[in-house]
Amino acid sequence: MANRLALLIRAMARFDTHTLDEVIHGRMRLGIMAYLIDAGEADFVTLKKLLGATQGNLSVHLKKLEEAGYIALTKAFENRKPVTRAKLTAAGRKAFDAYLQALGELLAG
Repeated sequence: MANRLALLIRAMARFDTHTLDEVIHGRMRLGIMAYLIDAGEADFVTLKKLLGATQGNLSVHLKKLEEAGYIALTKAFENRKPVTRAKLTAAGRKAFDAYLQALGELLAG
């Protein structure tokens, strides 16, 4: 019993969630980043549908990722309709890679 407790205490000491990027770690922002890591860019409507987000909620999360420098947002008109596109930046790719590395280390214990 004492051995199990000692192992648990050592494992908990290594369980450091502070290494996870809080900007990415939220469910919605993680979904955005995971999609963009593969697609490179996506329009607002596509992300909204994929993530099951409301317009306002998605806007807030995109803004937070943009402020962190992880995505670039562009606004344009296509066929007289406004289109917002999110594109992963080099800094965003690097941050997502670091996030996955930290998550892997956290899970490996």
